[in-house]
Amino acid sequence: MAKKRSYRLLCPIARALDKVGDRWTLLILRDLHAGPARFSELQEGLSGLASNLLSSRLQLLQDDGLVHRGAGPHGAQLYELTGDGEATAPLLFELSRYGTRFSLGDDIRRPGNLRTVAVNMKESLRRVAGPTSNAHVELLVDDEAFSIRITNGDVTVRYGADPSAPVCIATSYEPIVATADGRMSAESFGRDHVRPTRGTEREVGAFLGLMARAFAA
Repeated sequence: MAKKRSYRLLCPIARALDKVGDRWTLLILRDLHAGPARFSELQEGLSGLASNLLSSRLQLLQDDGLVHRGAGPHGAQLYELTGDGEATAPLLFELSRYGTRFSLGDDIRRPGNLRTVAVNMKESLRRVAGPTSNAHVELLVDDEAFSIRITNGDVTVRYGADPSAPVCIATSYEPIVATADGRMSAESFGRDHVRPTRGTEREVGAFLGLMARAFAA
């Protein structure tokens, strides 16, 4: 049984940390913003997290109502965010922005998969998409696919291929991080590190313009 710890303070920040303040918890939520995932997918992405600790954190998140576990296709057990879990997107995005203040360490590594991209992409696009914004794009990041849908300003980003999307662009993870960190300009990113593979010039240009505004925000 996972042990629950509490600050036992009236402060709302302390109450939030009671739910998400343990090590790895926010990173688990981060990856689940990419959509439902199997235990093995979460463990693959969270390099260095032992299976017993991941199991413990997921149980606490379920107990706190931030994560739901249910049966997916072929009976596979999937973990997905509840409404309260989805509400952590702005928090994670602001933590990401705050993290850009600090230099990269010497011993860093890429995540085991790139589900990490989804929440920042979703929240940054949401902040610049107008109420009439619409787009349907497949984004390939080092051959890992994401489906991006913007419907009247509402943004969803999901991990996985989306061949039905009329627009597809390919890029790499390191340039995305460098642009988000401010180490690369959005102009350089769009010019040197994006390759359209599907869609009209107008459609591709409109989405890249939206991405540039998202990075700038």
